[in-house]
Amino acid sequence: MSQGASSGIHISSVIIGALPTRSADVERALSGLPGVEVHAVGEDGRIIVSIETADDAATLSHFETIRQLPGVLAASLVYHQYETNPDEELR
Repeated sequence: MSQGASSGIHISSVIIGALPTRSADVERALSGLPGVEVHAVGEDGRIIVSIETADDAATLSHFETIRQLPGVLAASLVYHQYETNPDEELR
């Protein structure tokens, strides 16, 4: 079974560089994206988020959305993992 057809989950971590004066706006926008969780916001504009999606296309879409948010200077995908559904592994 391909990863896209299974009910597993894609988990990614992204470090974002935002303008410090816009980091609160970026944080609010990130919090509104489904599957995105903000873990830390630094005074210097660095923001750490995780993304959980059903497939790699959705992960890429979220990443591109994040990169284009007003106030975002850069976004780096630093981690990606695919977790299978344990029930499917038994098949």
